[in-house]
Amino acid sequence: MSKDLDTLLKEEREFKADPNLIDQSNIKQWMNSHDINDYEELLEKSNENIEWFWNEMAMEMEWFKPYKQILEWEHPHAKWFLDGKFNIVHNALDRHIKTWRKNKVAYIWEGEDGSVKKLTYFELYREVNRLANALKNMGVKKGDRVSIYLPMILELPIAMLACAKIGAIHSVVFSGFWAKAFQERANDAKVKVAITADGFNRRGKTIELKKTVDMVIDNIPSIEKILVVENIGLEVNMEEGRDLFWSDVLKKEIAICETEELDSEDPLFILYTSGTTGKPKGVLHTHAGYAVGTYTTLKFVFDLNDQDIWWCAADVGWITGHSYIVYAPLLMGATSFIFEGTPDYPDPGRFWKMVEEHGVSVFYTAPTTIRMFMKHGEKWPQKYDLTTLRILGSVGEPINPEAWVWYHKNIGNHKCPIMDTWWQTETGMHIITPLPLSDLKPGSACKPFPTIQADVVDDDGNSIVGDGGHLVLKNPWPSMFRTLYGDPERYVEAYWSKFPGMYLSGDVARKDEEGYFWIQGREDDVLNVAGHRISTAEVESALVSHPTVAESAVVGRPDILKGEEIAAFVVLKNEFQASPKLKHQLREHVREFIGPIASPAFIGFVDDLPKTRSGKIMRRVIKARVKKEDVGDISTLSNPESVDGLDKAV
Repeated sequence: MSKDLDTLLKEEREFKADPNLIDQSNIKQWMNSHDINDYEELLEKSNENIEWFWNEMAMEMEWFKPYKQILEWEHPHAKWFLDGKFNIVHNALDRHIKTWRKNKVAYIWEGEDGSVKKLTYFELYREVNRLANALKNMGVKKGDRVSIYLPMILELPIAMLACAKIGAIHSVVFSGFWAKAFQERANDAKVKVAITADGFNRRGKTIELKKTVDMVIDNIPSIEKILVVENIGLEVNMEEGRDLFWSDVLKKEIAICETEELDSEDPLFILYTSGTTGKPKGVLHTHAGYAVGTYTTLKFVFDLNDQDIWWCAADVGWITGHSYIVYAPLLMGATSFIFEGTPDYPDPGRFWKMVEEHGVSVFYTAPTTIRMFMKHGEKWPQKYDLTTLRILGSVGEPINPEAWVWYHKNIGNHKCPIMDTWWQTETGMHIITPLPLSDLKPGSACKPFPTIQADVVDDDGNSIVGDGGHLVLKNPWPSMFRTLYGDPERYVEAYWSKFPGMYLSGDVARKDEEGYFWIQGREDDVLNVAGHRISTAEVESALVSHPTVAESAVVGRPDILKGEEIAAFVVLKNEFQASPKLKHQLREHVREFIGPIASPAFIGFVDDLPKTRSGKIMRRVIKARVKKEDVGDISTLSNPESVDGLDKAV
């Protein structure tokens, strides 16, 4: 970064924390029991002694054998809860079976077709045990890798938990990825067994998943067995001796399986990054630290209690789903809602219909989804009773202030605080986030979670306030990834080498005078316009603040005089039409909102923006189209037809 990132967008609105929510919250009760009076004292005390804080939280878990040391930190390698014997599944399932939670609903699942299934903790426990026994009979042992390539069905968390129960390492591959991505990840992890399904339905279309695996299976020599879930009744090719149906295998197994006693630092899973910028990175997480970190953050950030219906509207194929659909909610003994389909199918009211019907009380989704609902208008959430909601959340990318306010008003009815969380696959848990006792600023992820020493630094590693810079972390945390699987050198080089003693997140951010963090996007999403370093997120936020705009994506395109100029692609709300007059209005709006230097030289109207199946905008594809270059592999796009729309706009 040649100089500090220019900060052009100013947001001065503030929403005070609700005193009633504060008084009843998990974090306030915990503070009272530890003689901590307020938020600032909590942060100060936890930062002064991170081992004290995490020891307190770790003691809420059950250990086969107590740990002897809380933390060993030999930069950049951390070990937590040393010499302890632990298994995340014992804490997520086994211990609940001995309590009243045995018959509590663990998961409510709704399919795209509207069908509903429920699993109690005891039913989930029994299914996990059956699959764990089946995996052992297939020769899977502690440390073996199992690839899980399933849609959003209940067999997905069952498969993850069964692997963890016996000490196998699971590697989930997002079901929206195609054959090459599955092959690449399976080969890197040298998986022994793959678990997939015949297929699934998405927006009324059939996706043949087993067929996708068959396309590349000859190129994955390590796979010995393929377990196939009969999800929608497709006829699939089954190779004798290798391919087995889930139902045939599980009906032969008993529902009792002893949980493996593991070392605290034994690997739990490998989760690969998307790989849109080179070889995917296999992020490795371990049992105990990951369990303590995710459990603590869900308990304190989203304040779950035994009456809540929790809905994390992510896909389990991503870290958000691993941490906050599978592991943390089960560790808490919570009831989670899982949805198989997409937010706007068969109509844009689908999410809100399910909130009403299932009584969802805490809801967590991505800014991309929120902006999609903005495009469709307020009429859709107004059709449904959303009064059961008490806390909302945002995850995946920076949320622009106007989307934050729309979410607060139209989904939260002006009363639900929004937990805008910043974290990564690598961090495993929320890192910068509000708590129920935080005053909120739209667009800010607030302050670091207790014990987390986050900062914004310039190119020389000096802490800065007010201007944008590199977002770094200066101390270890329990759920941090331990390495990149099979590539320890890359772990050090990519994350720990730029600034001595600091974890480089790869994001740019600014910190204001009150210590609030404002995430501005990835470091490679920064424009250099006439010597000014401008965050694409700020220009996009300015555009979305215009009443006609639902969504925008901003990239740079080469300019002889300025180096780069700003090119913006805009999706309008349904009731508005594109016109030259509107282009002019949008340019003037950005000029007025954040300054002339940020006014787009080019504005193109499109029906949709290219996105991955996790909902993230693929700016790489947009940049390539703007520069008249080949877009490369677009197999991970959920809407490849949007690329043609870019060409027409350009």
